[in-house]
Amino acid sequence: MEAILKFNLPEEQTEFDNAVNGTKWSIVAWKLDQHLRSQLKHNDKLTEKQYDALQEVRDKLWEIVNEDSLSFD
Repeated sequence: MEAILKFNLPEEQTEFDNAVNGTKWSIVAWKLDQHLRSQLKHNDKLTEKQYDALQEVRDKLWEIVNEDSLSFD
C-alpha cells in the first residue's frame, strides 16, 4: 500500500509543515510526558500542591492524546 500527500505550495505551506513535522510533535509530547512522570516519581522535594498540579497536567495531556485517538507508540 502506498499513500501520497499533495500540497499546493506556497499556499499550503502550513499544512505541509504540519504533515512533515507530525513525528517531531509526537516526540515533544512524549518527552513532556516522560518529564512529568519523572518529576512525579523521583522528585521528593515537591509539595503536595506541586505534585497535584503536575499530576493534573499529565492527566490532561493523556486526556487530549486519547480524545484524538493518538498514542506515543
